[in-house]
Amino acid sequence: MENMEVLGSRILLHPSDTERSHRFYRDTLGLAISREFGSRDTPGLVFFLGNAFLEVSGRSIDPPGNALAIWIQVRDVQLEHDRLLAAGVPVIRKPQQEPWGLVEMWISDPDGVRIVLVEVPKDHPLRRDQR
Repeated sequence: MENMEVLGSRILLHPSDTERSHRFYRDTLGLAISREFGSRDTPGLVFFLGNAFLEVSGRSIDPPGNALAIWIQVRDVQLEHDRLLAAGVPVIRKPQQEPWGLVEMWISDPDGVRIVLVEVPKDHPLRRDQR
């Protein structure tokens, strides 16, 4: 069986209020915009997520699935916690070190999509050169 050749990918998010979600991801989280498309009145925005992309476009009346979560690695989870808390972002779970060694904090976007912010500590095996 042949393997799929993946040329690119992104997470597609169709929020209940597109403008509100654009403000959250662009202004509150501070994600950089990769591209903008569609009409000037209701554009779709594609945000950089490290090696991935998040497209926030269209509109949905359906609630997000409970199985959906966005994983974002940051340099300093505590710094992000303080910044986002001051901005009024709901913190589902405060930063804590997990048994597997990563520091994680859980927040949610305006539609309740769970976002985990992750910090890889300096002494964690993921930081070691695997060559």
